[in-house]
Amino acid sequence: EALAATAYGDFSLPIGEGQTISKPYMVALMTEALALKSQDRVLEIGTGSGYQTAVLAVLCRQVFSIERIQCLAIRARRLLSHLGCYNVVIRICDGSQGWPENLQFDAIIVTAGAPLLPEPVLDQLADGGRLVIPIGTEESQKLMFFKKEGQRVIKKEVMDCEFVRLIGNHGWKD
Repeated sequence: EALAATAYGDFSLPIGEGQTISKPYMVALMTEALALKSQDRVLEIGTGSGYQTAVLAVLCRQVFSIERIQCLAIRARRLLSHLGCYNVVIRICDGSQGWPENLQFDAIIVTAGAPLLPEPVLDQLADGGRLVIPIGTEESQKLMFFKKEGQRVIKKEVMDCEFVRLIGNHGWKD
């Protein structure tokens, strides 16, 4: 309620637990970079408020989302259910390790900054799959785009950015 007047601005806002919702422009940019198709299965690392999750749910077949903070995951589940996003599954675990069942995904979006590309996450990218992730220091990252083509991974820098830290075994230590 206290932030309702600023909800439509293009800047990050706090969502509790030391986390933020991404700028609307960044949500759009990252989503566009994934070039989603209606039949895609997407992995999202960092559910947060569920805003990015809802955008993905409208555009693709199924969204698997990981959130490490239990109260945020529960709140997002409730919101997404209320919105009718029934093609979303949310897990509470270490997103830097990827989805626990080692599924293959057509697209992966990481909404927290990592020091390096987490290998377990890259391993879950299907052939032809696309991945966007902020990589860099704790204070500043580069939004990176990866595309898997057979055994080859194509890498492209998109832009400078600043995200909360990806905490986990293949991210920042808490």
